[in-house]
Amino acid sequence: MSALLFSSFDVTRQAFYRSGLAAAIVNLKPIVPGHVLVIPTRVVPRLADLKHDELASLIASVQHVGRVIERVYGADGLTVACQDGKAAGQTVPHVHFHLLPRKLQGDAFPKNDDIYPALERSEGRLAEDLHRVPQPLQMDAEEDRKPRTLEEMEKEALWLKTFFEAVETN
Repeated sequence: MSALLFSSFDVTRQAFYRSGLAAAIVNLKPIVPGHVLVIPTRVVPRLADLKHDELASLIASVQHVGRVIERVYGADGLTVACQDGKAAGQTVPHVHFHLLPRKLQGDAFPKNDDIYPALERSEGRLAEDLHRVPQPLQMDAEEDRKPRTLEEMEKEALWLKTFFEAVETN
């Protein structure tokens, strides 16, 4: 299996799903349980820079990964977000979609739109946090969320991978 980069960071061990031109990885500092990222396998800074086949694969992967993540985490829906460009809050120059499982009852963000400032704060420190973790990369209140270790993320990725293997064999 070839190395998977998220910008310049090796995230091979955090990947739990790959589909030719797209992949899904666990998040370094998830906002909610099940918060994952879907990325193109080619390092591409902006959505407009993707080729048509890459965009199609990326969106199909967002849909597929979202469907499985929603079921695995017992969610009723998903928040899907993409900050495209520095002006939109993107800090890592690699297209990525955030998938965040959401619940009608017992959601971490009872006021639905409160998730967006949390996502913006998280994205704002992502590049800085990634630089602090040795390569390859190693649900609390915002200030208490610490970057996870590579071992923690790899364990979650291996667990999530089993759900995708089950889907592929059915």
